[in-house]
Amino acid sequence: MRISKYLTLAASAVALTLAVGAAQADSHLKSIKIGTEGAYPPFNNLTSDGKLEGFDIDIANALCEQMNVQCEFVVNDWDGMIPSLIAGKFDAVIASMSITEERKEKVDFSDKYYNSPPAIAVPKDSDITEATDAGLDGKVLGAQSSTTHSNYAEEKLSSADIRLYPTPDEYKLDIANGRVDAVIDDVIVLSEWLKSDDGACCKLLGTLTPDLVINGPGAGIAIRKGEDDLREMFNEAIIAIRDNGKYKEINDSYFEFDVYGE
Repeated sequence: MRISKYLTLAASAVALTLAVGAAQADSHLKSIKIGTEGAYPPFNNLTSDGKLEGFDIDIANALCEQMNVQCEFVVNDWDGMIPSLIAGKFDAVIASMSITEERKEKVDFSDKYYNSPPAIAVPKDSDITEATDAGLDGKVLGAQSSTTHSNYAEEKLSSADIRLYPTPDEYKLDIANGRVDAVIDDVIVLSEWLKSDDGACCKLLGTLTPDLVINGPGAGIAIRKGEDDLREMFNEAIIAIRDNGKYKEINDSYFEFDVYGE
């Protein structure tokens, strides 16, 4: 009888612990903090009055609505994005972060939510004619630090003098003022910049063939290791907004093609 009583008590305690844990997990998943950079238009950008806008932001809001969760955005410097995620400053990163094996050693990722190739931009009067290592030999090439684009430059375009910047704004300023000869970034980011008054200095030289190891299969949502439920929620929501037309609605408000890719 005593054994049976203890077993019953133990079972009750375990059930209570599991119930509390489940309630806490459920409560957590009803409110999610999302980290983003706010300096990478047209994907994420802070307006002059401090509001976030861009494709990443609209997709994040659509995913949150699909998951029926309340989402709060936290603006964070790109270089500290993964450390801040791991430290618990936010629960997920939606900031055009490419899924790479190097990053997967530290965090988990959802499936991709878009994929676009890198490209090179140069001044309109540039004598650079090829978006190749040979074509950039001895030239100063600007890139945002801690990105797949800077990694690509260092690995594939090493004949150039590579100069790294904390955000794209700095390299854009330097190429406009003649301090760098070329810049590398996502083709969409560069193309949208070149359409603006600030990008009137420059032109697109050409796109680059992505390297799967360096560039990964696309941009995904970064999540702390072990938070499988949250990752699966995002994966299911990505599929759902692709199927119900919400993704296309957002996509078409920014781009003339399906940025999701193959």
